This record gives sequence, structure tokens and C-alpha cells, in this order.
Amino acid sequence: MAPLLHRYWIHFPDDAFVRSRGLNHGCGVTAYSLEDARGLLQEQLFRDTPLPPFTRVIEDVDVTTLEANHIRPNIGVVTWRGIWFPFLQLS
Repeated sequence: MAPLLHRYWIHFPDDAFVRSRGLNHGCGVTAYSLEDARGLLQEQLFRDTPLPPFTRVIEDVDVTTLEANHIRPNIGVVTWRGIWFPFLQLS
């Protein structure tokens, strides 16, 4: 049986560095575990710098509870493993 994926909504400290990456509202990641989510964030959003600490994590977040005007219209596919907010077009 394949491991289950979880949707994580992750908050970071509110600082200029986090805001410069567009993460001041949080970040959405679907992963097998929180450690898997950390790895995805490190390799895709924080390649050039250490991953900042998490200030809050919501596991299995219901995306309908996320902000309706900016976040929900701009998410990627939440059922696939990867970062879905901010939505990244990877080449």
C-alpha cells in the first residue's frame, strides 16, 4: 500500500526575507510527511539559503478555509506531491 499524501499549510516568521519570496501569507505543500515537505521547500524555494523555521503548520488543511481572494485562486494541484502555493511552474 502506498503512503498517504498530506496537505500542509505552513507559516514562516514575518520578515523581509519571507516577504521577498511571496510567503508572507503562508505556503501550501502536499507531501508524505512534514519532513518530506521540508525537503520539497528546501529544494524548490530555498535552494540558495537555509529553510526558515516554521511558526505554524496545519496538517491536512482544508483548502476551502484558506483566504478566498488571493490564495485560493492562485493554488496549483493540491492532490499531487509538491508545492501548490505559491504555485511554481517548474521547467
